[in-house]
Amino acid sequence: MRIAVLDAGPDQLKLINQTMVGLGHECHLYTEGRTLLQALRRQTFDLLILDWSLPDMAGPDVVKTIRQELKSRLPILFVTDRRDEANMVEGLNAGADDFMAKPIRAGELEARIKALLRRSYPAQHESELVFGPYHFYPPSRVLKVRGAPVELKNREYELALFLFQNLGRLLSREHLHEAVWGLGIEALSRSLDTHISRLRTKLDLRPANGFLLLAIYGLGYRLETIESDALPKTSTR
Repeated sequence: MRIAVLDAGPDQLKLINQTMVGLGHECHLYTEGRTLLQALRRQTFDLLILDWSLPDMAGPDVVKTIRQELKSRLPILFVTDRRDEANMVEGLNAGADDFMAKPIRAGELEARIKALLRRSYPAQHESELVFGPYHFYPPSRVLKVRGAPVELKNREYELALFLFQNLGRLLSREHLHEAVWGLGIEALSRSLDTHISRLRTKLDLRPANGFLLLAIYGLGYRLETIESDALPKTSTR
């Protein structure tokens, strides 16, 4: 998962980063609310962890901007030294999904992150995923379309699965690169566009099959459903 962390304290940033990286997530660190908000206008993340007290604006105001102005449903966890019930209520009313008091305990942070991600992305925890005529079997890395297996290279499969797991969600180019190629690869090469083009052809992503893979200029890609009966269903057979 791609996680953004907003905290003015270097020690807190280091601890959260170490915990998230230890869980296998990609972590992006910010120390000011406005810098994070600027990033959110051109990038996407799977989850945000933020502090209440920031040098340029209050944490609840950051959350309100994300919810009301950016119209984002990004899962948000407050990690703060504010302990009063009134603060917790204010943070949740601003749009946060969970609230955790400092000092940070790595085990509790790990448990809360895992629970929040399970609630926010249930399709990523199934052994079989069904999206209209597209059937994914993640344990065996198999994809069938109308019952026929489709031959995909490793990264093509990973990209296809990630797009369907995030159906209807705009994914930035940076987000897609990190999810499929990881960090340390030359970012924003033509490789992503090439893989997208191949998937459109191999999976026949067109309205007749209930899905359309859209390029959002300057931002990234979004896989959308076209027909109401093509909404995702999950199974554990």
